[in-house]
Amino acid sequence: VQLVESGGAVAQAGGSLTLSCVVSGVSIEHTGVAWFRQAPGKEREGVSLSRRGGSTSYNDLVKGRFTMTRDNSKGTVYLQMNALKPEDTAVYSCAVGEARYGFWGPYDYWGQGTQVTVSS
Repeated sequence: VQLVESGGAVAQAGGSLTLSCVVSGVSIEHTGVAWFRQAPGKEREGVSLSRRGGSTSYNDLVKGRFTMTRDNSKGTVYLQMNALKPEDTAVYSCAVGEARYGFWGPYDYWGQGTQVTVSS
């Protein structure tokens, strides 16, 4: 199983980025997929979760600005990030698992992450 994130870049505050996570080796159709982020010196935090039932939830810090979508046929999930803020700067990673406890998991597989830097 492999998860590969891409799309990270340097963006201006107020700008937009779209991240992608390609999952191979397991079908995402019947599992949860989540985005997490970790900023320097801070703990990892959940950003968004797409449950296998189809519902999506977001961290309050990104609600209304970020949108997570999935394309099960391509084994890919996306994170559209708008109105970026400097505090969104972090390494963003995706994870796959049952996620019955939401951001607390469980998650079986993780990607290496992609760096997002937002300048003011």
